Amino acid sequence: MKVLTVVLLMVVLSLGANLAMADPVPDHVHATALVTVTVDEIIEWAAANFTEIHLLTITEQADAPEASQPLVLYTNCHLTITADITTEPNNAQLKKTTDSLVTEYKLEYDGDGDPDTGGTNVGWTDWTTFLSGGSAVAHVSLDGAVEVTLFARARNATGTLADAGDYTATQTLTATF
Repeated sequence: MKVLTVVLLMVVLSLGANLAMADPVPDHVHATALVTVTVDEIIEWAAANFTEIHLLTITEQADAPEASQPLVLYTNCHLTITADITTEPNNAQLKKTTDSLVTEYKLEYDGDGDPDTGGTNVGWTDWTTFLSGGSAVAHVSLDGAVEVTLFARARNATGTLADAGDYTATQTLTATF
């Protein structure tokens, strides 16, 4: 019995020593990766240009036709919209050769900056001063688009009548942050 006890004791010690020296096999391992990205301030029109704004024909001296077109502006920051009020190369006044019409614009947003991205609507303004001080657009987090609607209106100057024919103008809106 002593021999059996010694043999069993040796087997137990031998197994215990082998188990103690063996590396445990993990059932899982971890590795982490830190991922980073920077998002720049973005301002981007949904299309290159507004669709043409076509005013109805002026058939009487007092007519003042108006029309509008919307265009979505994507943004993730506050911005300012200005208009080109220079005469060259983009003339925002409706002209035909040397004659011109009284030309006015206004701007509307589908949001007011709280709770949706947008700004304060700008009423009818002569082309020479339209948005000259800029129109502020406030970005609201998780609302990265604002619909900007440009309106145009034409009329004869008081007491006069413009020459017959087709008049054209180009209004350029610029968004900057």
